[in-house]
Amino acid sequence: MEFKHIPIMLNECIDMLAIKPDGIYVDATIGGAGHSQEIIKRLSNKGTLIGIDKDGEAIAVSKSRLKGGCKKIFVNDDYKNYSKILADNRINKVDGILIDLGVSSYQLDNPLRGFSYVNDGELDMRMDSRQEFDAKYVINNYSQEQLTKIFYEYGEEQFSKVIAQNIVKSRENSPITTTSQLVKIIEGCVPAKLVFTNNPVKRIFQAIRIEVNGELDKLAEVVEEMIDSLNSGGRMCVLTFHSLEDRIIKDVFKKEATDCLCPKHLPICVCHHKAKIKLISKKPIVPSNEEIKINKRSHSAKLRVVEKL
Repeated sequence: MEFKHIPIMLNECIDMLAIKPDGIYVDATIGGAGHSQEIIKRLSNKGTLIGIDKDGEAIAVSKSRLKGGCKKIFVNDDYKNYSKILADNRINKVDGILIDLGVSSYQLDNPLRGFSYVNDGELDMRMDSRQEFDAKYVINNYSQEQLTKIFYEYGEEQFSKVIAQNIVKSRENSPITTTSQLVKIIEGCVPAKLVFTNNPVKRIFQAIRIEVNGELDKLAEVVEEMIDSLNSGGRMCVLTFHSLEDRIIKDVFKKEATDCLCPKHLPICVCHHKAKIKLISKKPIVPSNEEIKINKRSHSAKLRVVEKL
């Protein structure tokens, strides 16, 4: 199966990065190199692209697709290890960073990866196939309370408790091992009309995927590290696809674009916090109607951009 991923808001991301030909740029979730293919077109032989992804298949595909031109460094690791990755490659500062927090079409559509609730496959959902912890473990070993918690917090699903109850009840007879088994259980927990109008399956699968891959763990901390690594005038672009991760990015950017964080009732500043960045757009950039028509998976995307002071 070909590693396909249509880059979301490609032109907007490239324009907002304001690429300097001799600069150092980081694609922290390189995927199928959709964005990076355009980044390297704008880099000279003195420029550098650092491509990071914890999916080994994504790194292999990116290496095959990105030829010639600038210096390229590929790292098969989690971008949460950003500071170590820079240190290992003896890089102190960079000129631009792009993070696409979405799941690639290849991962979603490949039944062997277990992300899809449309195509039947083994429950997996690991972005890094080297880790042992997977969706099958979560579904068959988490307590009812743990399942309810992640379904509610990561999926924002109103039927979290009853879905968790039915999963626990079902697995008492035999393990739940495939995506189709899980889909059937979820759909049996809600009124039939909701399956067609407001299907909870998508939200439950999202919650499990976030749990398996620790997508929200240390996200705020690594964004802070990335901001610190930018040269003055360097830009950071972050693509988010659901409210949980977008809220984290929004809050970090708002904090680091503010001089004083003291409570408003204090007459003078005692925190001595100084803004590190400026917001390029106060509101997130969203896909055009034309892009959404071409790529329906872009409909929930938001792009936030900041520039280092």
